[in-house]
Amino acid sequence: MPPREILEDFYFIERGFLNGNHYIYSSKAPVLIDTGFITHWCRTKDLIAGVGVEISEVSLIISTHCHCDHVGGNKLIQELSGCGVALHELGKKYMDTRDDWETWWRYFDQEPVFFDATRVLGDGEIIDIGPHSWEVIYTPGHARDAVALYNRAERLLISSDALWESDMPSMVPRIEGEDSLDKALESLDRLEGLDVKTVFPGHGPPFCDIASAIEGSRKRIKGYIDSPERVGRDIVKKAIVFYLLMKNTVSEDSFFPRLMDTTWYRDTCDRLLGGEYEGVYKGIMDDFIERGIVLRNDGALSTVVRP
Repeated sequence: MPPREILEDFYFIERGFLNGNHYIYSSKAPVLIDTGFITHWCRTKDLIAGVGVEISEVSLIISTHCHCDHVGGNKLIQELSGCGVALHELGKKYMDTRDDWETWWRYFDQEPVFFDATRVLGDGEIIDIGPHSWEVIYTPGHARDAVALYNRAERLLISSDALWESDMPSMVPRIEGEDSLDKALESLDRLEGLDVKTVFPGHGPPFCDIASAIEGSRKRIKGYIDSPERVGRDIVKKAIVFYLLMKNTVSEDSFFPRLMDTTWYRDTCDRLLGGEYEGVYKGIMDDFIERGIVLRNDGALSTVVRP
């Protein structure tokens, strides 16, 4: 998808499931909001250059939360430009203490990529990006340190992963807290009170019907509260797709043993899915293959989901 100018010199770039969407203010002191996943750094760099921004000239990165699909490029960009990074106070704490658990890196068996957090974004604070003013809105649930950004003048909302149009990100109470589903509902209540013309989510295309999106998210979250097993299956489904996107292809014979070596798979099955390791895997993979989400080719597995 080509960059879309949503405000003067302020661009939205849609990525896919593996990489969070980007926002770029193109000026003499460029600002980036979210930098994608580290695996696709070269593609991220090309996309940023496509709106006339040199990585070495970036003045500030704003991170909506510290999950790997949103902060993957932070360290590299900071090393090349010397820029600051602004984020919620909890995110700054994670970086300052090199916390690889709350950031999901250790849980999902990934190498941490820490960066220097230089500025805290407080709830209700106004941050100016060039001539454009954005209100910081604290939106915990999917991530304890999550923030959304609201441009009141143009009625634009950068919701990040607090709100998608017709789906929602993984909810991981094991890390984000047993009250994370309740927190997510409270965050939706806060977003519902805004006058919004267009929502720019953390993944997927922009959308205009915020009321329907909130209603759908509430329904899903309440379904998770009523049935913790649904939370577990959702974690496994999304993490399997994420893993396949990271690796491009994996050997079918080795895939289940690989999952069994991870922290997240055993933990999710033990806590939420009755310890049915192989049965859960087989059921989800059979469904994915039947629906064409996962492809089987000469003993290798891949996914058609866009990264």
